[in-house]
Amino acid sequence: MSELTRLRLLLGELGIRPGGVLMVHTSLSGTGLPPTLVRDALLAALGPDGTLVVPAFTPENSDTSRAHRARVAHLSAEEADVYRAQKMLPFDPDTTPCPSMGALAECVRTTRGAVRSAHPQTSMAGIGARAAELLSGHDPHCHLGERSPLARLYAADAEVLLLRVGFEVCSAFHLAEYRMTPAPPTREYRCVVGAPGNWYPYEDVALDDRDFAEMGARLPGKLLTRGQWAGKTVTLFGMRAAVDDVSDQLSRYRLRNDLN
Repeated sequence: MSELTRLRLLLGELGIRPGGVLMVHTSLSGTGLPPTLVRDALLAALGPDGTLVVPAFTPENSDTSRAHRARVAHLSAEEADVYRAQKMLPFDPDTTPCPSMGALAECVRTTRGAVRSAHPQTSMAGIGARAAELLSGHDPHCHLGERSPLARLYAADAEVLLLRVGFEVCSAFHLAEYRMTPAPPTREYRCVVGAPGNWYPYEDVALDDRDFAEMGARLPGKLLTRGQWAGKTVTLFGMRAAVDDVSDQLSRYRLRNDLN
């Protein structure tokens, strides 16, 4: 049996809702399948009225991100200044790639008819019946909170599929950070917009995914449906119940002074 056939069977067994909204995180390394076939299998499971959404983040566009710090780590201070001023291109939702998000995310982003939200660092891309509705109006001052597509996905009763990846990359948990009690700390971010060297500063929640794997491990088993594909675990769950649970966990367990 081919890996594509196994994937199609698994998606049916997991019970993905036809006509629903599905946010997917995946690693295709080792599957032998091109992202176009995986995209098409997911769209077939969702049916003609469904919507497929992926993170299309561009941390490379911000000099306050881990990705940027890694990229300039080998440069001198002067070289880093030149890189920031001349070589960091401004975010364009139509053309800026999302290399750190994996092959499926880039495939969805570049699919004809795809929609992408407008945040210069944490955009999302989607295909399907509700993509434009769910991904519009992404406030540039709100990465992944109440004025982002994540809040709309939550309201739409979206499902989340972790396809051969773990909870450590689960973007939906960032919405739980915004909903912590008391409110989480904030920090300053900067992105390039409009033209090279045009830096746009803004303040938002200090996002921290370091304990997401632990939060996911604590989710009640009844919320999760699991399987395996190409040697790795696949997990499907409803976003609402998981975000509510993780928000409560973060409010109880996370130490404020853990955030840097």
